[in-house]
Amino acid sequence: MSLQIAFTASRTDVAQTARAVLVTRYGNAPLDQADVIVALGGDGFMLQTLHATQHLNTPVYGMNRGTIGFLMNTYSESDLPQRLSEAEQQSLNPLAMQATQMDGTQSHALAINEVSLLRAGPQAAKLRVTVDGRLRMQELVCDGALVATPAGSTAYNYSAHGPIIPIGAEVLALTAMSAFRPRRWRGALLPKTALVRFDVLEPDKRPVMADADARSFRNVASVEIRSEPSIEHKILFDPGHGLEERLISEQFT
Repeated sequence: MSLQIAFTASRTDVAQTARAVLVTRYGNAPLDQADVIVALGGDGFMLQTLHATQHLNTPVYGMNRGTIGFLMNTYSESDLPQRLSEAEQQSLNPLAMQATQMDGTQSHALAINEVSLLRAGPQAAKLRVTVDGRLRMQELVCDGALVATPAGSTAYNYSAHGPIIPIGAEVLALTAMSAFRPRRWRGALLPKTALVRFDVLEPDKRPVMADADARSFRNVASVEIRSEPSIEHKILFDPGHGLEERLISEQFT
């Protein structure tokens, strides 16, 4: 029985052209009937695909037709069924975010890479940090702060000078962006089971927005973040090029 493949692509011309070529060559199964989903684009589109198809529990194999492809495999039109059958699977649990806005509205979102809080005005944000109900920092003055998964540790987290985390490590990174007080605070590594809460201090004067994998919520008063073990994203990689290898290699470049 042949492998049933569903192809999805970002809106760019190069991704749409690649999809048309691959569909002509291999066919295109409906998403809910596919054995595997092939996503064509960059990392941003891969995250969109994982979120959009998480209810299907179908593995996703990305091929890079974008500008950034840390979660993607090299693009090739030939031998795709063989590559898919030999691919290594990596399972990821997303972060669950609950954001309470200043008017009392509560919003929920999932993030595969990170949940970030960012100042939304000219002045630095003031945040109070609580972990598992215990106050850890009364006042963090910064441009923002984030909680990142191992899979997302080489993205925004790494640009903010946070640590790269091996994919098998049961930890999360809490990283500040441009911390002013405590001066140059570099963040913390927390158990994967931790519940992290940020309370925004002086929110009228220092407005803050929350972002979960590009889903943004403005004027937040507090944000709670935890890992969500009940949801599992399955990503496929070519042998020897999985997330574990990429995270290690990234530290030696």
